[in-house]
Amino acid sequence: MSAPYAVRLFCLCVASFFVVNAGAGLLLSAVSQRALRFAETMRAGAAARFLFAMRILPCAVGIGAVLGLCVPSYLWFEPQATPERVGVACLALVVLGAGSWIASLARVSRAVVISERWRRIWKETGRGDRVAGERAQAMVVEKEAPLLAMAGILRPRLIVSRGVLRALSADQLEVALQHENAHRVSRDNLKRFFLLMVPDAMPFMRGFGVLEEAWARFAEWAADDAAVQGDSNRAVTLATALLRVARMGSGPRLSFLHTSLVAGDRDLSARVERLLEFETAGAQRGARTRAFPLGVSFGMAALIAALLAVPALLSSVHRLLELFLH
Repeated sequence: MSAPYAVRLFCLCVASFFVVNAGAGLLLSAVSQRALRFAETMRAGAAARFLFAMRILPCAVGIGAVLGLCVPSYLWFEPQATPERVGVACLALVVLGAGSWIASLARVSRAVVISERWRRIWKETGRGDRVAGERAQAMVVEKEAPLLAMAGILRPRLIVSRGVLRALSADQLEVALQHENAHRVSRDNLKRFFLLMVPDAMPFMRGFGVLEEAWARFAEWAADDAAVQGDSNRAVTLATALLRVARMGSGPRLSFLHTSLVAGDRDLSARVERLLEFETAGAQRGARTRAFPLGVSFGMAALIAALLAVPALLSSVHRLLELFLH
């Protein structure tokens, strides 16, 4: 099938992204258990950042390869005069790449729809109010449900039920709110959005569930640590608050884009045990790994910049793209 210049470029970009993302994703799957063991040697915050960086790395490498290699080499070396055929293999890769992005968009759309549904419910059943210790207004829902969550991607807002406000003491409420504010500071809702958005190695196949669950667990532990602030008494207070909210019954099934104190938390017992066994020395463990994800990002950027400086490489990439095209 003959195709104009821009269509060929689009096909090559989608096909190239799929190949790089799939290859990097399969490699990540192969080393994921080692990555998890390595994360367990870090403190919770560093482990959460490390696992998040690992999860989005294949997609980042794929986008970097397309923008840094595929597009420049094509624009530099490909003449615009005559149309060329797009081969069956290239079209198959385009379909797979498009399928990966469609699956990602479907996940995001589903989560956004659920989030919007809850926003309308909370708007009808709640009102903005000041909560002790909170600078911004929270949405207080006039329900007894065990609800204490951070909702919103770019501008998260605290959502709390009247039942939780009555069930927790002042100290328990204060440390629970600090936990949710730690999610706000870490932009965990935005990270959840990216986790839904990044394509999998193969379309409609979720191959990184273990990695994403580990990230969620460490993100909760990191928020616990931020709320505790190195104080064992605060750790006991937070553990008590977790148990008290959990004993209020099953909470509402929120969107993946919401961070909640206990709703849907499969790791509640481990969190409570961790808080009761809290040691201030643990806050120092793994500090040497804090800059690891940042170092990887800078290393990748430097590598791509160096590669772009070599025209011979772009020429080789163009020849490889010609194989894709035909």
